[in-house]
Amino acid sequence: MNEPDPRGFVCSLRGAIARAATRAREIEGSATNAPKVREETPEKQALTQADLECQEILLTALLESQPGVRIEAEEDTPTCHLFDGSRSESVVVIDPIDGTLHSFLQGEGPYAILLGLVVEGVYRAGLVALPREGLFFSGVTGGGATWNRARGNERPARIQARGNRVLVSHGMPESVCVELRARGFEVVFGCGGAVSVAPLIPGIRAGARYAAGSRGVSPRGRIGVVISREAGARVTGADGRSFPDDADTPANTLLVAGDLDDSAALQAAFAAAGCR
Repeated sequence: MNEPDPRGFVCSLRGAIARAATRAREIEGSATNAPKVREETPEKQALTQADLECQEILLTALLESQPGVRIEAEEDTPTCHLFDGSRSESVVVIDPIDGTLHSFLQGEGPYAILLGLVVEGVYRAGLVALPREGLFFSGVTGGGATWNRARGNERPARIQARGNRVLVSHGMPESVCVELRARGFEVVFGCGGAVSVAPLIPGIRAGARYAAGSRGVSPRGRIGVVISREAGARVTGADGRSFPDDADTPANTLLVAGDLDDSAALQAAFAAAGCR
């Protein structure tokens, strides 16, 4: 009862993430920022009605299927307090609107809705919705990845890796952007959740994320990694090592590419910029 099956987790929450995406789009044009005063940066402070409503949509569905799990939710909404995960080895990580400030409010690239299942510290399943693009991705470790558009049928997800656009996280050092452009890439910006599935997005060749701080890329920013890996992408850090599949190992860089050449080019750009 307490421990969800990864495949069942994905199946039970596909409808909820679609409903949350619809609601996010409805609110998008009229949303205003009501910053959280205890956070340190404008990005972390950003909060809208979409964050709150979308999280409640996700949590309500999760409560129906897995009330015994632990949750790691971005916002403090009422349904958070109804979960009793004290004996569970599974954690559900939720970010109702990833990229609230830059992507959702300011329209700078895609924002995302993220749901991930961590079992004994390791990601086993993930769902990523890009509401503005109408794209939905899911993946289960060892079970493959799927994608679909709103109201469309699910299909096996494989890397696209077309064009020359690289999706990078907001706050990417300009020195890295310069080096990417020097290697023939067009740099476009988006939220971290979108970066983690970048080569699965039509028109995007690869993704690059840089996160300062002791922990680096947050647990929420890692949710899409299981999807990209199951879809055949190469997922590494800027040092070329495989990006960790757990929620906690410190990692400041996340590179997602469709093939070895693109992965090497991203790593070279970071090395030339002195950013690892």
